[in-house]
Amino acid sequence: MAIIHIVMFEVKARYPSQLSASNLTRFQFKPSVEHSTIQNACNRMVDLRNQCVHPTSKKPYITTSSGGRQNSPEGNKADYSHAFVVEFASEEDRKYYVEEDPAHLEFKKSLKELVERAGVVDYTPGVY
Repeated sequence: MAIIHIVMFEVKARYPSQLSASNLTRFQFKPSVEHSTIQNACNRMVDLRNQCVHPTSKKPYITTSSGGRQNSPEGNKADYSHAFVVEFASEEDRKYYVEEDPAHLEFKKSLKELVERAGVVDYTPGVY
C-alpha cells in the first residue's frame, strides 16, 4: 500500500491590497558645512520617524528610517555623500509625508543652506 503525502503551501499575494512604500533620499552637503552640522542634520533626518505624526491617529507613522555616509567599496560614489531610506506602511502615508507633514516640510527647509544637491527615489517594494 502506497502512502501519499500531500504538501500544501501558503502562497502570499505578490501585490497585497495595501502596498507599502519607500523613500530613498540622497544628499551632497556643501563643502563649507562643518562635520558637526552634517551630523546634526543626519540625526534629525533619521529622527523624523519620531517627529512625523499621522494626522488621524496622532501617532508616528514612519515604519523604519535609516541612513548613513556613502561608503561604497565599488567606487561608484554617484555625487552624493549621504543616503537615507524611509519606509511607510502605505502609499497614502508616503504621500502625506512628501506633501503635507509639517515636521518633514520644516526639516526640508532647514537644509536649504546646507545641501548642495539632493536626489529622491520613491518606490513600492516588489513592484518592478
